[in-house]
Amino acid sequence: MNTINNRTELLFLFEAENTNPNGDPMNENRPRYDAEDSTALVSDVRLKRTIRDYWLEYKGYNGENGKDIFVRETSYEGDKGEKFIVSGKRRAEKFKDSKDKVLEECLDVRVFGAVLPLKGDSLTFTGPVQFQMGRSLNKTEVTPEQGTGAFSSGDGKKQSTFRMEYKLPYALIGFNGIINEKAAQYTHMTEEDRALLMEGIWEGTKNLISRSKYGQFPLLMVAIHYKDSYQIGSLRQRLQVKSNEGVAEKMIRSTEDYTLDVSRLREAIREVADKIDHVEVRIDNRLQLVDGDEKIKWTSKNYQANEL
Repeated sequence: MNTINNRTELLFLFEAENTNPNGDPMNENRPRYDAEDSTALVSDVRLKRTIRDYWLEYKGYNGENGKDIFVRETSYEGDKGEKFIVSGKRRAEKFKDSKDKVLEECLDVRVFGAVLPLKGDSLTFTGPVQFQMGRSLNKTEVTPEQGTGAFSSGDGKKQSTFRMEYKLPYALIGFNGIINEKAAQYTHMTEEDRALLMEGIWEGTKNLISRSKYGQFPLLMVAIHYKDSYQIGSLRQRLQVKSNEGVAEKMIRSTEDYTLDVSRLREAIREVADKIDHVEVRIDNRLQLVDGDEKIKWTSKNYQANEL
């Protein structure tokens, strides 16, 4: 497969219904939250982990047959049979401290870049794929949920412990992303890698089936494939959530409670139609789109810029 040679700009939206999409360990694992404007935050690191986990579990990048993920937790056995977590240097030794072997086998390094702690030196690869911090398009709040645990806090206790969790009742999280064809020349990111990235964003989010994440589903992905090195920028900021009549913004609980106005996004795309090869759209049909007061319908397919 050839190394990619054109830029792609990404917009990805997913819903988080009664989940904790990105707990902050420095704040009781509460969802990350901007109290100034009542929006939820999700880090780019969290999204990249989602994608890596999907490649590992579902696409065979598990260290066998020359397919691997460099940034993942592995262990080794000590002299007395103890299990230890592998360090970055020890991880690099698996690839004989060869950057070429790392790039050949490790999909995540080709896509996201990495600092490789090689023997005697370290190498930094800037990733072709970068995401901004994700942010909810609607105002929301963090709600506590208290429950009882199954165990006591120690021997001799007659009561089980209490637990406290924090979740978001509903948030429509949006990410801006970019695939930089210049950086791809150094990491050798291919067209096949780009397809695996798109699949990992969507299917990885669907397959986050844990107690704190079940309730998160992808709703919209827009990939603008440019003819060259152009980008519009700030795609998420061109969207607007409009809560339905009688529904306060913080009371949104599902896609039935709002519409998504894409008028400014459509306008921005059409203005630079001559720079765009095509626009790839993937959408959950529960998401209701409008352009001002007009309802519009997108389906999952490739569009020309003027067709959106």
